[in-house]
Amino acid sequence: MGRILCIDYGGKRTGIAVTDPLQIIATPLTTIPSNTLIPFLKNYVSKEAVELIVIGEPYNLDQTATHATPLVHKAIQNLKKNFPGIPIQTVDEQYTSKMASKAMVEMGMKKKQRQVKENVDQIAATIMLQTYLQERSM
Repeated sequence: MGRILCIDYGGKRTGIAVTDPLQIIATPLTTIPSNTLIPFLKNYVSKEAVELIVIGEPYNLDQTATHATPLVHKAIQNLKKNFPGIPIQTVDEQYTSKMASKAMVEMGMKKKQRQVKENVDQIAATIMLQTYLQERSM
């Protein structure tokens, strides 16, 4: 059984989270510059078995596209081209950044750590992945 990898794709930064090999627990992996996503993933999948890539798809409350939706769709096409053997699943990413900020407060992170946007991206990816795992098991 391979890991599930989750991507919170942004114009500048991309947060990445992964499951354990048994696909039970989601944990933050890293935040990278978005333009390095494909080389990073090529390196990662050469070392770890990845069964599925989950990527957050941004939409407004009325389900219209946001300014980031076309960027994510382009990233998905790039992922499909570079990793044809790994299925890609989109998930709703509404409120994940707000949930990540709230989670950091609840975890007792200092204000300075909460202001580091890379931390928010990783935790948002982790929240998306944990939500995906919970919904899949229902």
